[in-house]
Amino acid sequence: MRHTHRGRGFGRSGGWQQADLPDPSDAADWFAGRLPDNWFTGAPVIEIDRDEIVVVGELPIPQPEKTTADPDAKVDAETPAESVPQATKDGAISRFRESTRPARMQIADEAQHRYGRSVAWGVSVDGERIMFTHLAVPVMTRLRQPERQVLDTLVDSGVARSRADALAWTVKLAGKHAEAWLEELRGAMRKVDDLRSEGPQGL
Repeated sequence: MRHTHRGRGFGRSGGWQQADLPDPSDAADWFAGRLPDNWFTGAPVIEIDRDEIVVVGELPIPQPEKTTADPDAKVDAETPAESVPQATKDGAISRFRESTRPARMQIADEAQHRYGRSVAWGVSVDGERIMFTHLAVPVMTRLRQPERQVLDTLVDSGVARSRADALAWTVKLAGKHAEAWLEELRGAMRKVDDLRSEGPQGL
């Protein structure tokens, strides 16, 4: 089973801010050998940052049985396939979550011991991503009045429930619109780390 690794660290695997953590560069290979082959239909996405490893795989969903008035009638190849009922999807998600819980806990413990990071699990169904567990890390910051006013406007308008929610909302929005630039920045930092590793040792 092939696995997709979408690293979120900065610079080299582990990054400048992660020098005190185990190197997760082989995490995708480790999960490729550790995860059962029958859990997901394809390659799970594995995302890594300094706090967490996120594993999300596409679930196999049972297809509804085709019914026609005439059992001998031919099905047009251009006829769209019947959609899978939401209840079927919900049942498949619940079945996977409960039946794999002990194994997922064991794998998470092994990965945390190896990489020094928590493991979060999720599934993807018809393009929809459902997370079972996800680490929420508190981040402290100091803001001046104009910046606080931005957060308070979001709270007063009902967009966010608190300043903390408003800050998380703005970070998600900024990340969505700046993803291309952020990925370019990560690539540049990885290149600097590669050059540093190729240079004279002991400097």
